[in-house]
Amino acid sequence: MSRRELVKLIKSPDDIFPAAQCVSQMAHKGLPAGSVQITVGREKRSTDQNSKLWPMLGDVAEQVEWYGQKLSDEDWKHVFTASLTKQRAVPGIDGGFVVLGQSTRNMKKDEFSDLIELMYAFGAEHGVQWSEKALAIYDEMMEARAA
Repeated sequence: MSRRELVKLIKSPDDIFPAAQCVSQMAHKGLPAGSVQITVGREKRSTDQNSKLWPMLGDVAEQVEWYGQKLSDEDWKHVFTASLTKQRAVPGIDGGFVVLGQSTRNMKKDEFSDLIELMYAFGAEHGVQWSEKALAIYDEMMEARAA
């Protein structure tokens, strides 16, 4: 492992004590090299979620015309994340508008799930036919969520 070692996720109160013991052991092991920083946070998006995003964006980009324009996958990503996070837009320096907001890179797992659900709702409203790749990854995510 790199300088950053991972700890199992805490999913229930029963997981707290074993995780704390593991963190204590890792901190003790690292102290001879200098100060140790311990960070607690929410789980980041999964590789499955990221793998699902791009086929879905491609499906929307191919099938939906938005106010007379065909948008790229990347453009659609901005549209969906702006909707999800209620982002603001400000006038650009040379005209147009700039959306101020969040990158999907920094999204937590639950936020990313909300983004995918938003995309499915949008797709249903606009008659998007999801590709096999997008559907297969969705099925895998739902099975993992149920387990």
